Amino acid sequence: MNTAPRATDETVTNQSRPANQGGRPGYGDYCPIGSMLCMQGQGVVKGYAIGRAAIMSAASLEVDHYRIQEADADAECQRLEQAIEQAVQDLQTLVDTLPADAPREMGPLLEVHRLLLQDPLLYQQACCFIRERQYNAEWALTTQGQILVEQFSSMEDEYLRERSADIRQVIERVLRVLSGSTSLLTNIDTVDGPGDPLIVVARDISPADMLRLKGARFAAFLTDLGGPTSHTAIVARSMNVPAVVGLGHVRSLVRDGDMLVADGSSGVVLVNPSPQVLEEYRERQRRYLSERQELAALRDTPAITLDGVSVKLEANIELPEEAQMALDAGAEGIGLFRSEFLFMGRTDLPTEDEQFLAYSSVVKTMAGRPVTIRTLDIGADKNLDGEATVATNPALGLRAIRYCLAKPELFSTQLRALLRATVFGHVRILIPMISHMHEVRAAYQAIEAACRELDARGEAYTRNFSVGAMVEIPAMAIAIEPFVEALDFLSIGTNDLIQYTLAIDRGDADVSSLYDPMHPAVLRLIAHTINAGERGGIPVAVCGEMAGDSRVTRMLLGLGLKEFSMHPQQLLDVKKEIRQAHTNDLRVKVATALNRAERIDLDALP
Repeated sequence: MNTAPRATDETVTNQSRPANQGGRPGYGDYCPIGSMLCMQGQGVVKGYAIGRAAIMSAASLEVDHYRIQEADADAECQRLEQAIEQAVQDLQTLVDTLPADAPREMGPLLEVHRLLLQDPLLYQQACCFIRERQYNAEWALTTQGQILVEQFSSMEDEYLRERSADIRQVIERVLRVLSGSTSLLTNIDTVDGPGDPLIVVARDISPADMLRLKGARFAAFLTDLGGPTSHTAIVARSMNVPAVVGLGHVRSLVRDGDMLVADGSSGVVLVNPSPQVLEEYRERQRRYLSERQELAALRDTPAITLDGVSVKLEANIELPEEAQMALDAGAEGIGLFRSEFLFMGRTDLPTEDEQFLAYSSVVKTMAGRPVTIRTLDIGADKNLDGEATVATNPALGLRAIRYCLAKPELFSTQLRALLRATVFGHVRILIPMISHMHEVRAAYQAIEAACRELDARGEAYTRNFSVGAMVEIPAMAIAIEPFVEALDFLSIGTNDLIQYTLAIDRGDADVSSLYDPMHPAVLRLIAHTINAGERGGIPVAVCGEMAGDSRVTRMLLGLGLKEFSMHPQQLLDVKKEIRQAHTNDLRVKVATALNRAERIDLDALP
């Protein structure tokens, strides 16, 4: 990153956009505008925050490297082991003393970190470096940590890729113990006084650190690292605190006490803006808060268009505790519960009972509303124990249903747990990455086999479940008719559908600008799937990012969509658009554009 000094001109022409006019700035880009610094990250929680910077200290992974005497290896291993045990105990204490108002996600996230610390891969291999190479404990720990980080970072799945941050965070926690450091904020006493609220600025923020910071009046979180599925983002959403992640070097460029403006929608962060710019953002903040209050009034109102079309709004969740957040937002059900969280950050597979408790807790919370649970969606670029495997193209490899069918005992265990949860409500089993009808038949056979196993055990379950599939491979969307006949429902995963249709890896910075949700080919596949569902009499939902983007809500209504599933925080914005839309007019306008293979002008939609 360029570290040029700040300029002196105080004028700003467009505060909502960094001055990289050659194109959309990448995350971590910044530019000087007068004496103000403007940075671009990824907004993961909407809202505006204005406050003073509070810099979070970090146990740097750039530790001292020195070799110990061979005779001291046992003592050095013991020093490392004691530090890990202390870190585990500290996390357990945090879990045991969680305050009643702590975010619901906090307990499970802390538990993930505790399990990572107890993973033999961490300590045993680090101890090998101590004994075989005579590394000091810090050097050995960070060496093994970097190996694990690289394995996770190379994974195809975005959620799993970002778990590399968890490895870094637990390493930093142990390094703090080894160094005897306990401070989190470098200068908290000077900034935590009367006056402006605080905005935490950090390289990254672990769940445990967020819990320790919770007592202060923090207005936002800004981090160098992270993405929409990082733990910083998950907890910030739960706390409804604006957050911008992936800023690159914000921690090194911002000083304690700097005045900051954070825009959680656009991902823009301003450092030391002029009084005029500050006042403009204070006005934006006032308008935003007023709009949120108006939206809150829509919570219990039905999602019905102006011409009387009823639309179902459901929620996407990643943790069982988020089910209550979905209810609080007015969700009519869970449209996507990602089950991967149960399998990650551990060396053993979750038991049937462990999975049953997680699934049934969501079903109970939703109290009769449908709960759609996606079976394990894991890629070919790793095993469940965290060891990377070699795949020519992981995105096209042994993923999702392919992986589950190749691991029948793993799949059977999950299906039995899902079926047992049907006792408490309506469970919808969602199969990801279907491309062939024989995969559908194989999934049904696996479900029936799981039923027979439960019958033989005398285990309670009901037939009150539905089976559906993710539409995320173009082949399925093109030849959709037999799938409509065979399944109870369909859910369009737009993220992967776009990626596979356009042959674009949106995580690849070199081509991510070509990732285009509005490409006519993508919209035709979505429309074709929705229309096939209508003809076949089965519901079709969209559960990808497009569903939660209120800017495209009218366009999706024009495609005929009547079921959306999104993060709970996005639900009211989408409901507002639905209640102001007239679907008949939209369908004519959108159909005309699709027939001509034209791009749809969102601003021109009625």
